[in-house]
Amino acid sequence: MTAVRESVAPIRTITLPRSGRALDALVCGVYLAASLLLYHGLWWGGPSGRYLVDSGQDQRQWEWFFAVTARAVAHGENPLTTTLQNHPDGVNLMANTSMPGLSIPLAPITWLFGPSATWAIVLTFGLAATAAAWYYLISRHLDVSRPAAALGGAFCAFAPPMISHANAHPNLAVLFVIPLIIDRLLRVAGGLRPIRDGILLGLLTTYQIFLGEEALLLASTGIALFAVGYACAAPAAARAALRPLARGVPIGAALCLVLVAYPLWWQFNGPQSYTNLLHGPAGNDLAALTAYADRSLAGDIDVSSRLSLNRTEENAFFGWPLLLLALALVVALWRTALARALAVVLVGATLFSLGPEIILNGEPTGIDGPWRWFGQLPLYESVLESRFTMVCVPVFGMLLALGAQAATRTRDRRIRLLWCVAALQALVPLLPQPLTTQPREATPAFFTDGTWRHFVGSGRAIVTVPLPDPSDARALSWQVDADLGFPLAEGYFVGPFGPDRLGGYGAVTRPTSNLLREVRDSGKVPEVTERDRAQARADLAFWHADAVVLGPHYQENALWSTLELLLGPSRQTGGVWVWDVRGGNGRAADARDGGAAGAG
Repeated sequence: MTAVRESVAPIRTITLPRSGRALDALVCGVYLAASLLLYHGLWWGGPSGRYLVDSGQDQRQWEWFFAVTARAVAHGENPLTTTLQNHPDGVNLMANTSMPGLSIPLAPITWLFGPSATWAIVLTFGLAATAAAWYYLISRHLDVSRPAAALGGAFCAFAPPMISHANAHPNLAVLFVIPLIIDRLLRVAGGLRPIRDGILLGLLTTYQIFLGEEALLLASTGIALFAVGYACAAPAAARAALRPLARGVPIGAALCLVLVAYPLWWQFNGPQSYTNLLHGPAGNDLAALTAYADRSLAGDIDVSSRLSLNRTEENAFFGWPLLLLALALVVALWRTALARALAVVLVGATLFSLGPEIILNGEPTGIDGPWRWFGQLPLYESVLESRFTMVCVPVFGMLLALGAQAATRTRDRRIRLLWCVAALQALVPLLPQPLTTQPREATPAFFTDGTWRHFVGSGRAIVTVPLPDPSDARALSWQVDADLGFPLAEGYFVGPFGPDRLGGYGAVTRPTSNLLREVRDSGKVPEVTERDRAQARADLAFWHADAVVLGPHYQENALWSTLELLLGPSRQTGGVWVWDVRGGNGRAADARDGGAAGAG
């Protein structure tokens, strides 16, 4: 059985009849409805009041990115950098996942409705658009019906790895440009209009760089694996594609490089840039391939937690039935070059995802994976290797579309029944459950009613306690709710560490921030010396701080007592404790605006 157009030419574009436009619209509507159902908790009662539980601190970070970019657009500032976090050194936004390709055009939404609305829109409509884009690619380049393509497109957007990242990583979940890049690359290979298609390919690649470079790197690796597999399976077709590719791709690459030259220079050489983002081994546990993700219908949170880094990095979890079904489809379609090329992508991407040493159920096997060598290449050393199984997602989607089409074409009812049973067994356990949300913590009135303005001068910072970091970034939300009126000391972002400028999460910490974090983690008030007080004064001067603010916190008493010993008496106003440190003496100023001095 076959469901693929085979010829000596590369995979061809299929022109679908106009009569199917209504079905296209229906399919896209179903995708949007599914995405709304997935995120209904985020929309219920308004995005500004809801928080995705499994996003950790990432939702706060992303909303901050959207807010800061919208502010830059409104004030005509450089959207690639800011000093509103990590004051005074700042943050290189191009070297972070700020997604200017969406945060800039959606700035009016952020101005009118706030960054929480932008966050909800990007996730909800972005996931639906991703499904629609894969549906478009599959229906145009594989000889399958629209319903079969709809099944493939749905899997590409709602597969377990996608749902995992849909909690917190729009740069890895909103991938609607990737299928369009592949579509245009196939059109270049087709040779009809290689120059025009090459220009469009360059523009699409440029846009994807401003949406997410890591996703582009993963996709490029998958495309390279596919090209190798297809060239081996159909050398004549591959040779026929070389000439138009040699004409169109260089033009697209040159155009892309011209357009992104300055942003990429800023990313790698601008203020607060870093050389690469180092991390420890982060390969998929081999057992994760056959298990089920936390948010899947058949998921087991204990199993998924044991086999993954966290709930936003469940990058495999396809389950045994899907793997067996994919294997059966590859075998059934093996005589087609497409099936063999897709098999190369599956095997190659999976091997990369296993990391430098293959792990099984948490135990090292002593067997090296290809990532031990491949992961040392430039750019790849910054990638979490477990994410390479995301490259397998569209491959599974295409195989499902091909299988569905082959089953509908056969006249053998037993094969149709077998397909239905196998597909249901493979896909029903993977159905995603709606993402969990909870009410958002209220921002203290100190920030929302403008009280902070009485304590902070223009361009001067507030030191929130505990200082924001990857484990607690609530201060970013407080700053956003204060209309970004003041910069923050330290923060949650990726920046350089040490003389080699290696990338890391959060700021280079100061002694005072380390002391306060120890109190936060232990709940114990340390013995504060005069040396600690002198260091606090030096750190406040480094941060250009006018005020230290302690908001509601489960270790509030211990933190308050420590700050009293470091800085002197405080005052309570607007639901927070404030130490006015203007003048650099590190002692609280007399109460202003009618507030009474606070007492522990």
